[in-house]
Amino acid sequence: MAGINIIPLFVVIPLGAAFLISLFGKFIRRFADIAAVVTSLSLLVCSFRVMMFLQNTPGKLLIYKIGGWQPPFGICLVIDGLSMFILFIISLIGFFVTVYSLAYMEKYTDKSKFFTLFSLMICGMNGAAITGDLFNLFVFLEIASIASYALVAFGTGHEELEASFKYAIMGSVASCFIFMAIAFLYGFTSTLNMADMARTLSYKQGNSFVPFVGVLFLMGFGLKSALIPFHAWLPDAHSSAPAPVSAMLSGVLIKALGVYSLIRIFFNILGATQGFLSALMFLSVVSIIIGGILSLSQWNLKRLMAYSSIGQIGYILLGIGLGTPLGIFGALFHLLNHSVMKSLLFLTAGSIDYAGGGKDLRDMSGISKSMPFTAKVNLIASMAVSGIPPFSGFFSKLIIIVACIQKGYLGYGVCAVVGSILTLSAFMKVQKFAFFGERKDGAKNIKEAPWLMRFSMAFLALFCVIGGLMLLPSIRFFISDAVQVVVKGTSYSSIILEAISK
Repeated sequence: MAGINIIPLFVVIPLGAAFLISLFGKFIRRFADIAAVVTSLSLLVCSFRVMMFLQNTPGKLLIYKIGGWQPPFGICLVIDGLSMFILFIISLIGFFVTVYSLAYMEKYTDKSKFFTLFSLMICGMNGAAITGDLFNLFVFLEIASIASYALVAFGTGHEELEASFKYAIMGSVASCFIFMAIAFLYGFTSTLNMADMARTLSYKQGNSFVPFVGVLFLMGFGLKSALIPFHAWLPDAHSSAPAPVSAMLSGVLIKALGVYSLIRIFFNILGATQGFLSALMFLSVVSIIIGGILSLSQWNLKRLMAYSSIGQIGYILLGIGLGTPLGIFGALFHLLNHSVMKSLLFLTAGSIDYAGGGKDLRDMSGISKSMPFTAKVNLIASMAVSGIPPFSGFFSKLIIIVACIQKGYLGYGVCAVVGSILTLSAFMKVQKFAFFGERKDGAKNIKEAPWLMRFSMAFLALFCVIGGLMLLPSIRFFISDAVQVVVKGTSYSSIILEAISK
């Protein structure tokens, strides 16, 4: 029972923190900083505890019935292997980004407002990961999305406001698609409980209604995950936001609101048809190639990283689109790796900007002499995201490529290799123009980032180096449990319904 009672804390803790920070942050010095760190650390501890509890639970499934009401009429929170996987990533990245923000956000005027919005974004992502109700999934998506719109505009400059406006418009369009799909499904099944909805849909096979709803969901969550051709909002939003926000958007938000939700709905509710998987694979490969080409053509450091995120999301959804256990394992492993790698890259970009190095690669040179630590961790993250051995990104990309070949999709495997070459070229461009070469006069006054910022970057860089150890049998249960949830497809609903009835 102790493990089950922790489940609502993933929503209650950040929501309570947002309330308290907004109430006392202006009046008590350092209250916002302390509350934010305690909140993120508490969530990380809770995720570890629930993860261990889940391993010793029959069926590896935890269900919390809100108010004691019996689902499907009552609302429930569900933690299984997949939701636990996402929760841990949110908590891990959230903690290190919070610590980084303690120093970085000093240059902004109101840290209490920042941490209030940051906590609400965490609350929304956690809620989306654990809810067992489709409408509440939409509610939590909106909480996280609205908080992220405000965070992108936090600098209140012309560039930030324009990017936030574009992001809000595209996000609202995505929300409309998702809401319409939920409304149609509710009218068709007369339930909002995900497991109950999956069971009802299984009795009504052969209806053209489900593919129509699937297209709405694909457009909605395609926008949320920035899959090409739904990516227009991402480069501006990720490049204009403060570095901690960029790290959360690219590292976590597009996965929790886009990729995770898409997987959950298509595999565990609607059922992943071959037509959907083929369409997903095609869009994924387009994202890999075009994202790589566009990132290579950028001179703004953060825009280069933002376009790279589009390509890396393509790798994740390519593995998912294969529909095989190996492909899904590689996809989820790359989701974890990319969350760490891209968060680290945006944090290094933020450190350079914080120190006065700017964002344009043409104005940088020789920064490694002034910021040796930042240069080293940026190189580690660049090698990892490019898939260079022995860094973590190599193993997840290799698994996806092998899964493509194993299923007979040699062309897709070749495209994945080409995408890695493009990514490597883009980040070697960063190394050449930003870190190597003769130090410019303006770079002589640049100093290394504060120790709190270096602390976060160091731990994320360590994972990039040793992340391949996640493949060890004693550790990979963390990913394998998530894979099992996806592979079971709509039959997974019967397991949940059986557990609910107990």
